[in-house]
Formats: sequence, C-alpha cells, structure tokens
Amino acid sequence: MYIIAGLGNPTREYDKTRHNVGFETIDRLADKLGISVEERKHRAFCGKGIIGGEKVILAKPQTFMNLSGESIRSIADFYKISPEQIIVICDDINLTEGQLRIRGKGSAGGHNGLKNIIAHLGTENFPRVRIGVGQKPEGMDLADYVLGRFPKQQQELMEEAYKNAADAVCMMIEEGEQAAMNHYNRKK
Repeated sequence: MYIIAGLGNPTREYDKTRHNVGFETIDRLADKLGISVEERKHRAFCGKGIIGGEKVILAKPQTFMNLSGESIRSIADFYKISPEQIIVICDDINLTEGQLRIRGKGSAGGHNGLKNIIAHLGTENFPRVRIGVGQKPEGMDLADYVLGRFPKQQQELMEEAYKNAADAVCMMIEEGEQAAMNHYNRKK
C-alpha cells in the first residue's frame, strides 16, 4: 500500500497557486484513476484506489503547507505504512516551470512542507516528485511568489506538468523509482 500525498494549502484563496501544484497533481491522478478524493479523515481529503495492483491512498492534507507532516504521519500510522511507501508531490523553486525531479529520499531543500514531513516521520527516506515552479524574481518576497498564480502563458505548460507528475507516480509504483527517474528527470 502507498500513500500519495500532494502538498498545498486549503481554501479557495490558495487555489491554483504555485504552492498548490501537489493538490493539482492529485486531482489529475484522481481523474485518471476514477478516484474520488473527498473523504475527510486524518486532517486531509483522501481517496482510495489501485495503481498497478497496489492499493493507494491519495491525500491532500488540509493542515496548510507548513504542517503537512501532521496529516501524513496520521495516515501512515493508521495504515501502518513505512516512509518508503509514501510519495510526496510538491513545488520546487529551484526547477524551471514544469520540470519534474523524482528522488527516493533527500533533504527538504528549504521547503517547509517537506521539513515538517521529515520532522514528523523522523526520516528523509521517502520518495518525492518535485514540480518546478521557477525561481522567484529578484527582490520579490518568497511567500508572495509561491502563493501567487502562474501567468496565463504558463498555465498550459503547468497543466502538462501535472499530467506528467501523475504519470510519473504511476510509473514509480508500477515499474519502480529508478524507471521513473530515468524517464522524467530530464531538463526541459
């Protein structure tokens, strides 16, 4: 069994912001698999399904980004899922818009949501799919940037990134992390 957690912030105020690319990807994955992600438990919206014969729980933590670990830890404890079976999807300002980077483990890289997950799980050893949102413009506040929306000309590119990230998660489960890394960790 896997937990696939897309990170973001709840409420309409944050809908479609750079920080919510994890939520967007979970929505695309749910559509692709015919899973409803509306059950409210473990401080998240959750849905259950199957990918490649494996049971999966899709989750959109509702704790706000910086407390994502609370929700993910609750789900992991309830289902007795090890960190290696938790796939986290989040934004990354160090990648160009739409670029994907898959890793089997690693540091938070300055991402507060990942920091909180690492703190609650007690390990950095969980796979993640990072989706590039581009670097913030010089002189702009980081929070304002990640809580801002993509310009119209980037929306189609990001839509493709969400679809690719959803496909990458499926490949990670069906063919393994290495296959997904080989396929998706390419420069745009």
